[in-house]
Order: sequence, then structure tokens, then C-alpha cells
Amino acid sequence: MERIHRWEDNYRMNYVQFRQYIPWIKLLFPLLIVLWLLSGIYIVGPDEQGVVCRFGKVVRIVEPGPHYRLPNPIEIVYKPKIQQVRRIEIGFETISPGPPAKYRFHTEESLMLTGDEQIIDAQIIVQYKIKDAADYLFNVRNLEGSEGTIKDAAEVALRQVVGKRPIDDVLIEEKLQIEIDIRTLLQEIIDGYESGIRIIEVKLQTVRPPKEVASSFDDVVSAKEDKSKLIQEAEGYKEDIIPKARGEARSIVLAAEAYKEEKIQRAQGDVAKFLAVLDEYQKAQDVTRKRLYLETMEKVLPEIKKYIIDSQTSDSLLKILPIDGAPLGNLQQDITSGTRR
Repeated sequence: MERIHRWEDNYRMNYVQFRQYIPWIKLLFPLLIVLWLLSGIYIVGPDEQGVVCRFGKVVRIVEPGPHYRLPNPIEIVYKPKIQQVRRIEIGFETISPGPPAKYRFHTEESLMLTGDEQIIDAQIIVQYKIKDAADYLFNVRNLEGSEGTIKDAAEVALRQVVGKRPIDDVLIEEKLQIEIDIRTLLQEIIDGYESGIRIIEVKLQTVRPPKEVASSFDDVVSAKEDKSKLIQEAEGYKEDIIPKARGEARSIVLAAEAYKEEKIQRAQGDVAKFLAVLDEYQKAQDVTRKRLYLETMEKVLPEIKKYIIDSQTSDSLLKILPIDGAPLGNLQQDITSGTRR
């Protein structure tokens, strides 16, 4: 009985003390409500995208800036960095970026068969971004990482593309096209998973034969590079000499055409001149004949040395003939006939 009375006394005492805190509790409860509601304010960074989930279901996607959501646990916001360029490495792993950089190689990922059944060691780097934040977060489990879906898909794409080409194309001739084909195929695989990933670039880091036959392959590659160099030099010489030859041929043709045109014009001019003279001759033959004779003499006589010889002293002058190399017979006839020359 005494124990019951003692318990009742303690209860009354505690109740009295509790009543003293009731005003503070009434004040604190609304404050806690306000703080809980204010906890729903959040900011999405400039390189992020906000994914708001209500009880685990995606309800909206928000862009960078300040936003409000219902406080936890009603709504939760995920903010993946959609502008960040991410990368995975196939066939090797960067241990330290350096300098100097340190790598760990994984031959179980990089060794594969080419289309002509040759073994090759190929390593690639895949760079990607998030294109759909909701798909990236919830559609595929274990998407990234050393054993993630992206890495497995990249390895599949690499082996499929390399397995369709001979080793020479992989080592030398079609590296750029191989990178494009791997990127295209990898994007198709990733899109099939609806993973929300966009492949930016696929880069062949190292493509080489196995170490056991590397020296022989190096000799082959060197020989093919020399062959390619010689072909390019020959093509360059061809591109240099052919335009020159064509230019010279064109120049000769143009010169011949100009000469032809000149001769035709001159012949036509001579014909026209002759016909004009003939027309005048037919109108006045004596006058035209005399005019032509005088015009001819005007052209001929200024170029001829003339000597006037007296017929009475011609015998003494014959001693110094022929004058200036003139034929003796012609000169004697001219003197005898009295012609002045």
C-alpha cells in the first residue's frame, strides 16, 4: 500500500514538472514543422540535372537553379552531373596519372582475334556523358565500374569490330574507321539498355601484336610504311609533272593556233590587196603598171649602190672590176649597154 502511495506521489510530481514545459513544447513543435518544410529547398548546380522521386517514383526533372521539393521522406532529389565527361578503360587501368603515368594492363580484356585469325592486343578508352538522368539512375543496375555494363558493352563492341577486319587494317590502315565503328556499335548496345548514356568518343590507345611476334610485325609495318611513302612520293611527282606537261601542251597548241590565225589573216589581207590592185589595174592598166613599177623602184633602188661610168673611159675602169664582188659578166653587159648601177 505504501508503495502505491509512493508511486502516486511521484506521478503527481512528474506531472507538475511536465506541465511547466508544455508552453515550450507548444512553441517548439511549430518551429520543427517549419524547419522540416524548409529542408525541401535545394539547388541544382550548373553542370547537374535534378531528378525528383516521390516515394521512389520519378515525378519530374529539374534544370539548374534553386527549387523546392516535399521534405524527406516524401520526395528525394538526385543530382547527377550530366556535363561531366566520364571514361572507362578497356585492356588497361590507370593507376597514377603521373607524370610519369602508371598503368596496369589486363590482357584478358585486350587480347583478341582479328578477321584473318591473327592475335592482337588492342586497348581503348571510351568517353561518355549522361544524356537522360532518370534512365541513367534507375534503368540499369551496376552501369559503371570495372565490372559495369558500359565496360562489358565496350569490350563486346571492340571484339566484334576488330574480329571483322584483317590485322593490317587494325594496325595501320583503318584505325580511324575502327574507332568510328566501335563508337556506333557501342551506342546501339547502350541505347538498347535505355541507360541514358551518350558515347562521345572511342580512342584506340594501343594496338599491337603480342610481344612474342612484335619484332616481326614491326618489320612488316616498317616495310608497308616505306611502300606507302614511295607511293605518295610517286603520286606527288605525278601530280607535279602532269599539270606541267598539260600546260606546255596547251601553250604549244595556243601558239600554233595563233600562228595559223596570223597566216590566214595575212593571206586574206594579201588577197584583198591583190584584188584591189587588180581592180585598179583593170580600170587603168598603163597608169597602174607605171605606178607599180615606180613603187617597186622606190623600194629596190635605195638598197643598191649605183655607179655612173662614162663610156669613153670605160676601158681604163675595167681594170678595177668586178666592183664589190659584182659578177664580171653582168657588169660588162651593163657598161656596154650604158646601164647605170
